[in-house]
Amino acid sequence: MTIPGLFISFEGIDGAGKSSHIQTLADAFRAQGRSVTLTREPGGTPLAEKLRALLLHEPMDALTEALLAFAGRRDHLRQVIEPALARGEVLLCDRFTDATFAYQGAGRGFNLDVLSYLERLAQTGCAPEPDLMREPDATLWFDLPPAVAAQRLTAARSPDRFEALPPDFFARVAQGYAARAQAAPQRFIRIDAAQPLPAVWQQLQAALVARGWLGGEP
Repeated sequence: MTIPGLFISFEGIDGAGKSSHIQTLADAFRAQGRSVTLTREPGGTPLAEKLRALLLHEPMDALTEALLAFAGRRDHLRQVIEPALARGEVLLCDRFTDATFAYQGAGRGFNLDVLSYLERLAQTGCAPEPDLMREPDATLWFDLPPAVAAQRLTAARSPDRFEALPPDFFARVAQGYAARAQAAPQRFIRIDAAQPLPAVWQQLQAALVARGWLGGEP
């Protein structure tokens, strides 16, 4: 019997710590015998990585950001995401479409209806089912107060074009994620990212055990 693919996205404002747990989760799935693909957005393919460099370092308006994000996403879906899911793999993606709604929509104040149109345009017709608009099976939302995230970023590295934006921008982004989670409660799994790393991992693990995707006790 073919095991169906599983698509899990990791979301949260810069500094929320989501990337720290992607490899750990991949190892947990591999320990259960699953094949795992790790990827990210913006990026994930040679073309999308070039677009990522533009997004993170070149000045542009919100519409240009959104168009580049969805162009890279379309290529990512066709080249990486859909083939991995067709092979029955677990696909773990560091950001997906929710990030565009949070950053360009809530953060930049760009029109959400236009983003929804671009979402349908870019994410439909990539899968074998021509009418399917691909979304993650679950989204792990690392929820962290923007002030705490900013402190973590200051200690971590030199900021890119987004990480250097002021605190009020990240407050809007956080609100954007909260709105996305409220609109899709079955897909979103909220993780309290203010906790120490072991406690964050325990939350994540328990949520996926509860859904029957990981073995162990919730």
